[in-house]
Amino acid sequence: MIRLRDVAERAGVSVSTVSNVVNGRTQTVGADILKRVQEAIADLGYQPNRAARFLKTGHTPLIGLLVPSVANPTWGLLAREVEIVAQSEFGFRILVGNTDRDPQKERSFLLDLWSHGIRGVIIVSPLLQQSHFQEAVKRGLVAVCHDQRPFPDSTLEVDYVSINHIEAISLAVNHLIEKGHRRLAFATASGKSVSRMDKIDGFLAATRKAGLSDTSEIIEEQATARYGDDEMLRLGQAIAERLATRPTRPTGIVALNDMMATGLILGFQNHGLHVPDDFSVVGMDDLPIAAFIPPGISSIRPPMKEMAGKMVDRIVHRLNNPKEKVETFIYSPQLIARNSVADLTRK
Repeated sequence: MIRLRDVAERAGVSVSTVSNVVNGRTQTVGADILKRVQEAIADLGYQPNRAARFLKTGHTPLIGLLVPSVANPTWGLLAREVEIVAQSEFGFRILVGNTDRDPQKERSFLLDLWSHGIRGVIIVSPLLQQSHFQEAVKRGLVAVCHDQRPFPDSTLEVDYVSINHIEAISLAVNHLIEKGHRRLAFATASGKSVSRMDKIDGFLAATRKAGLSDTSEIIEEQATARYGDDEMLRLGQAIAERLATRPTRPTGIVALNDMMATGLILGFQNHGLHVPDDFSVVGMDDLPIAAFIPPGISSIRPPMKEMAGKMVDRIVHRLNNPKEKVETFIYSPQLIARNSVADLTRK
């Protein structure tokens, strides 16, 4: 059986250094030493005894990741980025759960993670209340909320890492305005969350600032489930169906996300209408597929790798420093312009 001592001898380091790497305590380990230890582990096929570690420390080298639904590619992409950082930099693995934005499911998952020795969790939950996190956090679970921000007067001890949703929607609206669009719409799903409400507020503020309040609108489509994470394509198609038959319709549409933008494009095609000739569309999230959906969807890109890195770093740092104060980190997005927006200033 390969032991820590064997890995240390192969890498030319101390046993304590190997232990630090195996247990995710890599902040004080130099990059060259970390690489040597990781190569030695791979060469020797060393496998840490997770059961023994759990019995000794009461926790396991796993980070929980709770997402609304991996059927939404955005959350699958986030899971991949989180796992890459957690494994390569800290030696942690990821355990993913789908919550459907259900507070009871979120609470149950958090307590289950705790009972299985998992002490850090990333929660993608832009719900309008967070009190169901309190029990697990009080027990000592280190949590980071993604796609969320702290509520006024909240005493919940969690970190927050999110994109600036108001800035994101403003980028999309201003891009359409710069291209000469004056009749605008924000296409979204039913089910109010913090991120969706911020996007609506941002859309209304941006169009009001441009003097386009009278020619701009919010278009909602009722989801089968409360938040419709699994059905964004269908919701986009349904909104396109409604717009295609209207005598007066927007020329520029901002979609809640890229999946809804794709549904809009497909729905318009069913009526012989095309993007960007008949409608211009801007999505959100900049999924890899956005560049390949004809004609190429202009989208708002969040710095996913940076946010994933920050969330994992905060969990590991706070696990090692329990008295560390929680913080909020808000990231700016970037407009990725492709071919789904017509330039009306040239017509």
